[in-house]
Amino acid sequence: MGSTGTAAPTGPASAHERRSASDATGATLLGACAAWALVTAGVHGGSPEGVLLAVLAVAAGFAGGRICGALLPVAAPCAGAFAALCLAVAAPRLSIAPSSPLGHVGATAALLILSAGAACCAAWAAGTAGARLVLRLLAAGVAGVAAALGSPVGCAGCVVVLLCSLAAARVRRRALGVAGLALASVLVTGLSLAVADDALPGGLASSVEGGLGRHRVLLWQDAAGIAEREPVMGVGPGRFGEFSPAVSENLLADGKPHSAPLQQASEQGLVGLGLLAAVFGWLLYALWRSPGSTQVVLSAGAALTALAAVATVGNALSVTTVTTGAGLLAGIATARPLAEESPEGAAPRAD
Repeated sequence: MGSTGTAAPTGPASAHERRSASDATGATLLGACAAWALVTAGVHGGSPEGVLLAVLAVAAGFAGGRICGALLPVAAPCAGAFAALCLAVAAPRLSIAPSSPLGHVGATAALLILSAGAACCAAWAAGTAGARLVLRLLAAGVAGVAAALGSPVGCAGCVVVLLCSLAAARVRRRALGVAGLALASVLVTGLSLAVADDALPGGLASSVEGGLGRHRVLLWQDAAGIAEREPVMGVGPGRFGEFSPAVSENLLADGKPHSAPLQQASEQGLVGLGLLAAVFGWLLYALWRSPGSTQVVLSAGAALTALAAVATVGNALSVTTVTTGAGLLAGIATARPLAEESPEGAAPRAD
């Protein structure tokens, strides 16, 4: 007996619908971030401009990456890798200066990590073994540049991204890889929150504090205390420095807690922190649903996860070039190249 029900849509049409739903979700989340920053600023005062600029940078970068990745699947990430590398080396505002130990060091490391990630994406998108080797050497060279600039975090991040990209060749189900990246982000964020709450055992706490620096730990503890007092809406965007004793006692402090999750929690409450986590989760979901190859997806995901780790212990997301670059890399990795002539010619997608 024939079934009277209607079969669920399959094939390119349903894939397009899923991608459209993912894009709509991302736009909604980014809009909610902007709206919540305006709400908290209206209630407590503050300057939401930084949050609004970051949201605009991510959205513009993602849209631009989609376009460039569709038109130039190899040249676009390759150009992005060189651009991020040049910015990290040449931009004076991002240079590592002894007089600014907490300044924009994290932004330099983040740009180098994004550069390595873009080079790895370009390598997997390239059609010949020679081109892939050259682009992987570029990613390795970025790690060398990070070491030369005195950025051990940037060097380590670039090496991790390159190793993850090479390991992606053996991954058959991208869902497992994306889940692993999400878990790594949760662990790093949980560690930072545990440090801020002074919840680590004595020996481990001393080791972590030695690597982070006492002043950074004090900033995190101030942020956690502010979040406990104002758990819903925080104290207003950009107002952490007004309530932090550690900022007032240090002349080199820039008024930020140097941790994106803790800054969101202290300035925009748990709602702001949840929105930040949701945006990162959406980026990973968009990568999972990408029509591109699993290797490109996991290379970009590794770079974005390393960037999230840097932002958890630094100030990277306060720099517009970093947020733009993150959106650009995600857009390139989720684009469908226009050169694909048929589903048979498309890169295989492993769930």
